[in-house]
Amino acid sequence: MKRPKFSAEELSRLGPASRAVFYEPEEHSQSTSYPLYLSSNFEYDREIYQRVIDGERHDVNIYSRCGNPTEYRFEEHMARLENADGCIATSSGMAAISTVLFSLLKAGDHVVSDWTTYSSTHEGFDHRWTEFGVQTTFVDSADVDQVKKALKPNTKILYVETIANPIMKVPDLRALATLAHQRGIILVCDNTFASPSVCRPLDFGADIVVESATKFISGHGDALGGVIAWKTGLVKKDYGYDLRWNSLTKLGGAISPFNAWLILRGAQTLPLRMERHCQNAAKLATFMETRHDIRRVWYPGLSSHPQHGICRTQMPSFGAMLAVETESESRGVEVLNALRLCSFAGSLGSVRTTCQVPSTMAFLDVPREQKAMMNIRDGLIRISVGIEDIDDIIDDFARALDANP
Repeated sequence: MKRPKFSAEELSRLGPASRAVFYEPEEHSQSTSYPLYLSSNFEYDREIYQRVIDGERHDVNIYSRCGNPTEYRFEEHMARLENADGCIATSSGMAAISTVLFSLLKAGDHVVSDWTTYSSTHEGFDHRWTEFGVQTTFVDSADVDQVKKALKPNTKILYVETIANPIMKVPDLRALATLAHQRGIILVCDNTFASPSVCRPLDFGADIVVESATKFISGHGDALGGVIAWKTGLVKKDYGYDLRWNSLTKLGGAISPFNAWLILRGAQTLPLRMERHCQNAAKLATFMETRHDIRRVWYPGLSSHPQHGICRTQMPSFGAMLAVETESESRGVEVLNALRLCSFAGSLGSVRTTCQVPSTMAFLDVPREQKAMMNIRDGLIRISVGIEDIDDIIDDFARALDANP
């Protein structure tokens, strides 16, 4: 007699940690963990051949750029974590963003985007998409009236980040979703800084979520990947088919099976890791506010954060990312170079604390006047707080700050 299975409704009622570790073994193997299929190519039979030419390609194994069994399991897993109707994996977070934009935009369309987004996203809207006839208006998405005034009859997408890189701005997702949907505009939300353990934008009305799964979802700094998740509504039921077959496979942004497997393994501990990440970040942010040599601390969990009230309604915890402002770029570099436990590095979202100076690292190629609009000052330090012992993290920063007063 076969073991009973969860229904989709029962799965949705499981707690976050239970959903993250849940795995239903494949019948042919009964393995208790996800298998890895490294094959790039797959054999046809008559039935598969007919399905492919008839356009019935869901979960058909043809070629790993078009889909892979390990990738499909990763996508199913992430759909559960995001509370999504569908999910597709990509080779990186930027591949997720570009694939979504190519799937939705055409010449003559208009985008409204927050000023403060990841640098490659901002640069794409600012001077790459214009080459394809797509125009963007930049706004402060925390000001809903400003967003409303920027909308045009040809606006197709409203684009925001749940917690904006690098100054931790948090928009009111419900208000933006209501505004966008009144006009038939798709709300796309980059949730990388939060992860689905801190915020699930689809629950607040977002239509599409993109994630750099390289970061907290993977969590160990050893694999690149991206996620696109969506709710049907303004996004049509066949969006996943169109996204995979008319955009992703044509643009070539498929995730490798090994990276999908690594990130899938990391995703199973996401809720537990994020609990520690967020606890540590809150304590480090509180410590930083006591320092006379820190001009400002940007962290959604602090009452001093401009959108703290909104944060409390959208997040059970406040994330692992914070930013602190020192007096200058040289001062910021001196502090980071003096760290011993924490890492002076470009990326984020790993179990280890990593830090950078955004103005001259992630946002180096963004013009100074645009960085000013984003509140990215030369002395700003972005910190991705890891899961080390918090007393050791604080001691490391205190020593580094005191070393060059």
